[in-house]
Amino acid sequence: MSMMKPALISLLTIWPFTASACETALILTIDVSNSIDVAEYRLQTDGLADALRDPEIIEALISGETAISVVQWSGADRQAVSVPWRRIRTALDAEYLANQARVMERAFVLSDTAPAEAIYFSLDLFGDVSDCKRKVIDVSGDGTPNSGSDVRLARIAAERAGVTINGIAIESMGLAITGFYKSALITRNGFVITARTHREYPAAIRAKILREISKIIG
Repeated sequence: MSMMKPALISLLTIWPFTASACETALILTIDVSNSIDVAEYRLQTDGLADALRDPEIIEALISGETAISVVQWSGADRQAVSVPWRRIRTALDAEYLANQARVMERAFVLSDTAPAEAIYFSLDLFGDVSDCKRKVIDVSGDGTPNSGSDVRLARIAAERAGVTINGIAIESMGLAITGFYKSALITRNGFVITARTHREYPAAIRAKILREISKIIG
C-alpha cells in the first residue's frame, strides 16, 4: 500500500477530479404532426443542430453540465425519444449531440397534434436525471391540439412536479399559436418565443436555449 500512495497522488495531481452537478435537464420536443412538411422538418432539425454548435450555447451548457434529450411528437399515441439524455461536460459532448440532432430521422408522418401527451411523455423521462436541479420541457409547434387530452391539465401536472414548460410558437397559421401557448401550455414560470414562419425557427431555438440555460450562469 505504501508504494501505491505516491503513484495515486501523482495521478490526482495530473488529472484532478472535481465533482460537478447538473444544473438543468432540458427536453427539446419537436412537433412532427401533419402540418409539418419535409422542408419544415429539416429547418427544425438543422436549426437545433446549429444552435447546439453555437459557442455561446456550448459554454453555457458545459458550465452547468446540462443534460439534454430530444423528443419528437405528434398525435396522442405518437411520442418518441430521438436523442437520449446526454450530459454536456465538454465541447465534444455538444458536438456529438448536434450531430445526432442533425441526422435523426423523422419519427412520425400524417398524424394529429397532441401536445398534452408530449408533455406527459416528457415528464416520465426526468426520472433518469433526478439529480439535475432544474427540469425544463421545451415545446415547439405550429398548431393547436386536434387530438389528445387537455393541455391545461398536463401543464398542472408539470407544475406539481416542479417542471418548467417553455414554448416556441411557429406562426405558420397566424397569432393563435402564441396566444394558445401563453394561455394553456407554458407554466407560470415559463415563456414563449414566437417564430413568424418555420424559417425563423433556427434563430428562435438558439435564443430559447440560451435563455433557458442562462439562469445557471447568471
